[in-house]
Amino acid sequence: MSQQERAARTQNALVRSAAELFERRGYEKASLNEISSGAGVSRGALHFHFDTKAEVADAVEAAAVRALRHAVESLPTQDGSALQGLMDLSHCLAGLLVRDAVVRAGFLLSCEAGERACIDLCQEWQTHVHGFVARAANEGSLAPEVSQEGLVNAVVAATVGLAVLSRSDKGWLTGRALTGFWKVLLQAVADPRTSAGLQPDGTRREGDDDRGRH
Repeated sequence: MSQQERAARTQNALVRSAAELFERRGYEKASLNEISSGAGVSRGALHFHFDTKAEVADAVEAAAVRALRHAVESLPTQDGSALQGLMDLSHCLAGLLVRDAVVRAGFLLSCEAGERACIDLCQEWQTHVHGFVARAANEGSLAPEVSQEGLVNAVVAATVGLAVLSRSDKGWLTGRALTGFWKVLLQAVADPRTSAGLQPDGTRREGDDDRGRH
């Protein structure tokens, strides 16, 4: 293994250790000693990559952003229904929250940033949701009276809320809550002429893993 590969492996281990610690104890209570210990490396090895705890948190959020962008890029091409695409993406996010402590910690850090300058993962998510909602409006898939801004806010609040609620009860990430949300929301926002065939529990594609929707 090359020195570069070892360095990348150490940094990834530190990011994951920090994510698990931030999720369990919160940013303020986590210490650099605990992060390095959890990664199985020395404090000196940690400081080779990061000078401060804030830099470690930034790395956790950056990794979460990359995972989110990969989920968006992995969706089918944008030829299909934007509303279905948005529901599928929300279930992809729920799956990420189930599987990946880095993504869970990224949202928690974003919500608890306080005065710490940070990568705003919630804003990143809002941008993706806004893109799908704008497409849905252009397709005529939304009921005429629906506010795009209001719909974006509702979806972001519900999905980010799952990440926050799951901190104390992982049952929020089973997918039932998200599916129920979409069943109710579609009745209010989808144009009846275009809502037939939409699947609030998301569409399953060949090769998909179990997102825990049921």
